[in-house]
Amino acid sequence: MDAETYNNLRSEIDDLKSGWGVGVLILLWVLAVTAAGIGLSLSTSWAVWLPGQIVLAIAMLQWFCVLHECGHETLFPGKTANTLAGHFASVFCGLPYFAWKWIHYRHHVWAGWKDIDPTTEQVIPRELKAYEKFVLNVCWKTGFPLFSVLYRLDNYWHFFRLWRLFDDRRRRRTIAWNFVFYFGGAAAAVVFLGPWECLRVGGVAFFIHLCLCDPILLSQHTHIPQQLAAGEKVKPFEPRNQEVFTRSLEFPRWFSRFVLFNFDAHELHHIYPQTPGYRLHQIDYRAENSIHWWVWLRKAKAIPASVFLFSNRDATGFSL
Repeated sequence: MDAETYNNLRSEIDDLKSGWGVGVLILLWVLAVTAAGIGLSLSTSWAVWLPGQIVLAIAMLQWFCVLHECGHETLFPGKTANTLAGHFASVFCGLPYFAWKWIHYRHHVWAGWKDIDPTTEQVIPRELKAYEKFVLNVCWKTGFPLFSVLYRLDNYWHFFRLWRLFDDRRRRRTIAWNFVFYFGGAAAAVVFLGPWECLRVGGVAFFIHLCLCDPILLSQHTHIPQQLAAGEKVKPFEPRNQEVFTRSLEFPRWFSRFVLFNFDAHELHHIYPQTPGYRLHQIDYRAENSIHWWVWLRKAKAIPASVFLFSNRDATGFSL
């Protein structure tokens, strides 16, 4: 975004604040969808159970969007409320809250520097082995959510990597207790409900949730030209200059606003990261890398994952 446009939108942006009313409505809405999904999933009838799993998967996707808002402290005006809601949301999308928040903060600082951003450094261009290409390509073509699994495990559940990234004693202690909390809660659920019941009620829903997350997450920065620091000392790109390193999918308005809470407006989010996502639709601006979700998905699926993930459109000529 050029400086003139950025400055012209500033007064408009300054009025878009977090609101208690909207935050509470979003929580109540997602809780209602979750309750409906769990209620249907408790049925012993396949005809009721399967729709319940789909509804619960959508709720998990929404909890991920809520977690994203809480991590930016934009769901509510108060920090404590965002932290509490973020912990609650993180349970439903399988991510430890503080690891998510701190890694995501670094992502916003270093977006555009592929080998410094902790969420993209794993896909620095390199020569892949034959089995890596095979697995990546098969999973991408079939829709198996390998990326969403690796994204979670490597960025937010990789304890030793988190230990290296955050050398502050307080943060390390917080991450450790966060892990204890989640593993303890999961163990308690399995003991109290039984492993089969936990899997029956939430297993398929969580897998569908990962399948939904896979293309949405991959759409945001993948196959877009980014810079490589290559060990040099570099400066972060300012938020308004990060638009060129991001992409936004264009979904139907109702889906964008009431299912994703504008999580798909990724370029605007990077330009104005402290603006509540649920208010981004009020900004009169169409980002330069916006593309219809189905057009993007068709084009992206036509590219082998080994090329799609580890290269960019300048090198391949694919117009994504």
